[in-house]
Amino acid sequence: MLTETKARRIKPGDKPVADGTVTGLRLIPAATNGRGKWQLRFVSPETNRRRDMGLGVYPEVSIAAARDRALEARKLIASGLDPITESRKKREQAASVVQVPTFQEAARTVHEYHKAGWSNGKHVDQWINTLSAYAFTVIGERQVDTLKPADFADVLRPIWSTKPETARRVKQRCHSVMKWCWGRGYVQGNAVDMVDMLLPKQSVAARTSVHHPAMPWRLIPKFIRETVHSGDDVTRHLLEFTILTAARSGETRGMTWDEVDLSTATWIVPAHRMKAKTVHRVPLSARAVELLEKRREVAKHAELVFPSPSSAILTDMALTKFLRIHKAVSDVPGRIATAHGFRSSFRDWASETGVQRDIAERALAHTIRNAVEAAYHRTDLLEQRREVMEAWTEHVIGYV
Repeated sequence: MLTETKARRIKPGDKPVADGTVTGLRLIPAATNGRGKWQLRFVSPETNRRRDMGLGVYPEVSIAAARDRALEARKLIASGLDPITESRKKREQAASVVQVPTFQEAARTVHEYHKAGWSNGKHVDQWINTLSAYAFTVIGERQVDTLKPADFADVLRPIWSTKPETARRVKQRCHSVMKWCWGRGYVQGNAVDMVDMLLPKQSVAARTSVHHPAMPWRLIPKFIRETVHSGDDVTRHLLEFTILTAARSGETRGMTWDEVDLSTATWIVPAHRMKAKTVHRVPLSARAVELLEKRREVAKHAELVFPSPSSAILTDMALTKFLRIHKAVSDVPGRIATAHGFRSSFRDWASETGVQRDIAERALAHTIRNAVEAAYHRTDLLEQRREVMEAWTEHVIGYV
């Protein structure tokens, strides 16, 4: 019978040592003193041929453990099965089983998969950071097939009423992750779809704050006159131009001279810089052209129209900081107007002054969600929009 003392004395060059307890079990010396490989020699009941089955390495696999493994193999042999064949079948079955990811693993996979298509680098970081801050700490280590609506409600509840906009983004990103999991067969449905039923109704103020606070359109002329026109720097020029064109601030901040045709007073934003990934033509009012000519006179960058002092693209925080410093009034109590909110101001002005809906929507470069309507969307109504943008400009730089 093999003992620990005999096993520890085994050295390279020795003959294999039979266990003496389980038939065919032996310890084969390795290249180092006191180490060996466990082997079970048997005749396969399937082929009637001798086979050698490895059972691990000594001393990592003790004598007792090796005997247990050998006895399990002998039971299979006694029942007419080849233990090596059965072991291989188990490995193949394990490999074929779908490995369900944890929520964090799934989220990071979705993030990696989609981030190449996101043009906004800030959004790339924010997408995963919000989930890391609010979701991973609660459900990050849970396998996605175990997650229920109540679990996502637990993620959102702490910020549902106090940080409604953040909660909306976290919910939207959780939904995207679970949608991906559903598409790959990890889950049988999207648990986030039912989460609203488990949370309290948000207050009107909370729901309103989800949208970008906008300055009431009737207050804009006074704001322009007293605040924007009180200086002559790049931030003021950028903000006024953004308001006059009803463009997204990202589009104006990244604007380049080769996108502008002053001879036709038109700004052509390439598809890769548009949210809808479609070329957008913007008719420029006389005041918008005047602002561009001012920028040309003081141009410090060969490409960018509104460069930062370091000759890079101005960050969105430049406009945000300006609006905060000057306490730009918004339609949401206690909130400062945002640069993006001026698009809403334009839309409200258009609705209340009789501008056709189609023209206003094209001015904002909104995607038409109705498939039938989109099929007839074959012109951008540039000249009709030119008249509207002149009227909007007259309002914006007018006096009250």
